[in-house]
Amino acid sequence: MKYEPVVRNDTSSAVAELRHVSKRFGDVEAARDLNLSVAPGEFLSFLGPSGCGKTTALRMLAGFETPSEGEVLIDGEVVNALEPFRRPVNMVFQSYALFPHLSVFDNVAYGLRQRRPRLSSSQISEKVERTLDVVRLVEFGKRRTWEMSGGQQQRVALARAIVNEPKLLLLDEPLAALDRKLRKTMQIELQDLQRQLGITFILVTHDQEEALSLSDRICVMRDGRIVQIGTPRELYDAPASRYVADFVGSSNFLEGSIESVAGGRAEFTDVSGHRFAGQAGPGVEQRVRGTLSLRPEQIRISREPLDGGHPVTVQNRIFLGEHTEYVVRHEKIGTFIVLASRRAEDREQPLDAGTRAYIAWNPDAALILRAD
Repeated sequence: MKYEPVVRNDTSSAVAELRHVSKRFGDVEAARDLNLSVAPGEFLSFLGPSGCGKTTALRMLAGFETPSEGEVLIDGEVVNALEPFRRPVNMVFQSYALFPHLSVFDNVAYGLRQRRPRLSSSQISEKVERTLDVVRLVEFGKRRTWEMSGGQQQRVALARAIVNEPKLLLLDEPLAALDRKLRKTMQIELQDLQRQLGITFILVTHDQEEALSLSDRICVMRDGRIVQIGTPRELYDAPASRYVADFVGSSNFLEGSIESVAGGRAEFTDVSGHRFAGQAGPGVEQRVRGTLSLRPEQIRISREPLDGGHPVTVQNRIFLGEHTEYVVRHEKIGTFIVLASRRAEDREQPLDAGTRAYIAWNPDAALILRAD
């Protein structure tokens, strides 16, 4: 399979770069020819499933792994052989790695006390107090970390990482251990903190919602490679492959063949023989296997026939607050997930399971992609 990652060409002001970086563990190639440039003050996320190479990439930036090939640069300097503690980088681990026998204050102060030349006690106290104020934990300085909630512990870990004022803050799935509501709260706090400090953040996550909500850019990985880099909107609206469309957000897929391509448009026939029009994705060619991708919120659903619509039967209705998710089935085309807003349901009564209905979409909403 051919991958065509999009990378920034201007690296003159990059705070971090990967240049043709690969990493092998015995016969296993965990990272393959990674090329990436990260701008100062950027919030970038590595997104992908377990084993895709995202944590290996992060650990090479941190200095915990050495590339088998290629160069890792920070502030324009090659740091392949530079020890982690000599890099202007700090890392927040998924487990937080706090010292349970130390107070919150001493956890945050730990890195400062290792500096050479040594800082004075007053300098350390000033820096720790200021950092605890940033993460809203000033009143918790004397507490032990095991006396605190998961969200508070996460903030202690962040404070310990930023107190040294690194140029690059690496976050290895730091929210994974938190419940959904607390994770949402911490996502907002992370964004606020990053804007306030101006530090470049690089996040590793398998959570698409987390990556979409936090990032300036997302680096999608698969099998040790970068498959696409872009803003959250670019990846959601213009995925380069079915893999990206499926991993970034939710989508309906139809398999079939691409009949024609012209002027950014494509004609597509699915396996049941139905013909559809849509936007042509990158590298799409006629007379080859392809996939039609259609986001659930782009589909209209109604009890009454729709222009260009398809008859379906409602299989499930799932109430999600502001939206209702419908699972519907066309007897030949297959199953679709449809996302209807509450406003749409206010105009039309909700559709119960077993109800006959119609679905339709604007051809511009459909994206025709190469088959993975």
